[in-house]
Amino acid sequence: MSEELSRLIDLVAAARRAGADAADAVRINGRSLSLSWRLGRLEDVERAEESDLGLRVLIGKRQAVLSTNDHGKDSLARLVERAVAMAQVAPEDPYCGLADGALLAKSLPELDLCDPVEPGIEALTARAAECEDAARAVAGVTNSEGAGASWGRSEVMLATSHGFAGAYRTSSHGVSVAVIAGSGTAMERDYEFSSARHGADLDAAAQVGRKAGERTVRRLGPSKIESRRMPVVFDPRVSMSLVGHFAGAVSGPAVARGTSFLKDRMGQRVFAPGIHILDEPHRRRGLASKPVDGEGVANRRQALVEDGVLKTWVLDSASARQLGLTTTGHAARGISHPPGPATTNLYLEPGAVSPEALMADIDEGLYVTEMMGFGVNPVTGDYSRGAAGFRIRRGQLDHPVSEMTIAGNLKDMFLAVRPADDLKFRYGTNAPTLRVDGMTVAGR
Repeated sequence: MSEELSRLIDLVAAARRAGADAADAVRINGRSLSLSWRLGRLEDVERAEESDLGLRVLIGKRQAVLSTNDHGKDSLARLVERAVAMAQVAPEDPYCGLADGALLAKSLPELDLCDPVEPGIEALTARAAECEDAARAVAGVTNSEGAGASWGRSEVMLATSHGFAGAYRTSSHGVSVAVIAGSGTAMERDYEFSSARHGADLDAAAQVGRKAGERTVRRLGPSKIESRRMPVVFDPRVSMSLVGHFAGAVSGPAVARGTSFLKDRMGQRVFAPGIHILDEPHRRRGLASKPVDGEGVANRRQALVEDGVLKTWVLDSASARQLGLTTTGHAARGISHPPGPATTNLYLEPGAVSPEALMADIDEGLYVTEMMGFGVNPVTGDYSRGAAGFRIRRGQLDHPVSEMTIAGNLKDMFLAVRPADDLKFRYGTNAPTLRVDGMTVAGR
């Protein structure tokens, strides 16, 4: 056990001695380095170090959370004093409290989340420069918004007054670029990026740049599609947003408040047959992996949807109590607020056909590569968002289109979803190419 984790345990014990019935504390230490590179020149370099601590105390059904980045003895003593005083006058919350002690993790799995290699400025500069050079080398690219490269490392520590104490480390590496093609009023922009826990898992910087350039040039000369109902195919860059909308609808607080369009659908079919959506916190080197949840509860791989049927909500302890259920081990925790539910590596399983086969029978349709706006009603499921991408004609991608709106209702869209076989884990939430028939597309 590290000295810092021991001090966190002592802080929780001090809160109990000061009058708290229960307490927990989290500490997050982090270091990061990032830079931007544009038109062949280094633009800026940013280095940051932080060490933040949050203390939650509970007195009966009242709680208070305070945070600090001053770890001195006197500062922490004042933190405890203020937290207890605030909890004494806080409004009662019948659902607050620590997690059930029987659910606490006894050990933490090793997930290989922290890369021991720390790149310096020179390595990140070379990565960003190579990325932008490759993008600008694509014929038709006329300008650059710049490339970036980054690295970070953090350590998360949690201690509770009912026996949990643990810590884990993570790292992150990234490279990205955005470029412009065309000129005057006929310019188009696009981007590409790669992110990973370990630098060795990043896509090659030149490959990232080349994809960004090719995507940008392909968007030149867009038109509009005639307004009508048609099949819409979502590129993996945007298809994961549909899974994200689903995750919001099955979040415990939304269900408990009655503000979810899926609030009455537990155990019922909400997606098409054959659709499976899983959350996998223990995915090795996963971008959203963690060995334990934010309350110290043992987490595990879970199916949220099996064969199209909704199987579970996403719960922390508080939302679980409100619904008369047990936490699903999805608590996430910051330093300045109580735990709340959040998914980890959430994904929709791939189908059995290629993206090309998925749209082979579409005579007229829309292939979406970018979406704008947040026109989703979480209560009704009504969906309307701006979109850009490509027209589909006779099963093939045709010319680019923009300034479109796609609309429907998520309840109907989920039941119509058909996945391709091209799932890749590039985000915290992932999905393959998805096809949804019968959507309303508004253009000209």
